[in-house]
Amino acid sequence: MEVLIYSVLTDFRAWALILVIAVCLGVLSKGADILVEEAVSLSLHWGIPKMIIGATIVSLGTTLPEAAVSVLAAVKGNADLALGNAIGSIIVDTGLIIGVSAWVGVLTIDKALINHQGRVQLAAGILLSVSCLPFFDGKGVVAQWMGVLFLLLLVGYLYSTIKWGKKSKGEISVPLTEEKSSLFVQLLKLVFGIVIVIGSSKILIPAVEITASRIGIPQSVIAATLVAFGTSLPELVTALTAVRKGHGEIAIGNVIGADILNVLFVVGSSAAVTKGGLMVPIDFYKLQIPFMLILVIIFRLIAKSKKGYIAKKEGTVLFGIYLIYLVLNYI
Repeated sequence: MEVLIYSVLTDFRAWALILVIAVCLGVLSKGADILVEEAVSLSLHWGIPKMIIGATIVSLGTTLPEAAVSVLAAVKGNADLALGNAIGSIIVDTGLIIGVSAWVGVLTIDKALINHQGRVQLAAGILLSVSCLPFFDGKGVVAQWMGVLFLLLLVGYLYSTIKWGKKSKGEISVPLTEEKSSLFVQLLKLVFGIVIVIGSSKILIPAVEITASRIGIPQSVIAATLVAFGTSLPELVTALTAVRKGHGEIAIGNVIGADILNVLFVVGSSAAVTKGGLMVPIDFYKLQIPFMLILVIIFRLIAKSKKGYIAKKEGTVLFGIYLIYLVLNYI
């Protein structure tokens, strides 16, 4: 099937390939959106506070596109796409999504969430940066054993977060839509969302590869910008929906959780399925990794402020850093 898809796309013109990428990203976003809605609805049965739902259940659903694209790319030997998508998504989540959400409405900061999850978010960013350094294997590689370690840390993170969340006094989660359906229908929708996400990813990856070779832009740059933006659309849609409905905690929790999962889940699973690990492009040390750390650190400082919310001015700072990053990728 993959050979057939690749051969068909090879005959497409550049504009048609760009159109295919845009459609795939849209379908990917819709599939993840279905997953998120049903996951949040199911969480009602578990009695988990809504500040934790954003950092675990919703984040797992919205991070699935990144994981699907990166793992499939890693299996095919495209480490540039796999790693670029993960790091780029952290940059999009922290810079673009928080920035835009702060303009749309009030981004309330839950101090307990920031104190508990915020430290993990910063630690995950530092862990990824250190693991990319060349002193482990003599070259810039996120080794397979590191990927396995990340996945083990992921299990521990989810367990400890849900356990902590149940002990906290946060509000119980509410779904982002008013639509109600039976448990069986919700499970069917979850499966349908997974099929959409994986299916669209299988078309998206070869389309990006062919487009990159046609227009002469490195695949790692396309992955860290265009693909990262596309796979982060579920986070963007979820954050904006949550803010408009007055659930700013879900928006903040979603971004924090997504940043953590992009390291432990996306990079971890991508590296774990490849014997040689994920090679780190040399440009990542100059642009992608520094900007990722800058945004995560600034977000941490903003979130730790005593105001209790992220203002439009602070959102503008984060968004401005994202724009600078975007421009530097293409000059």
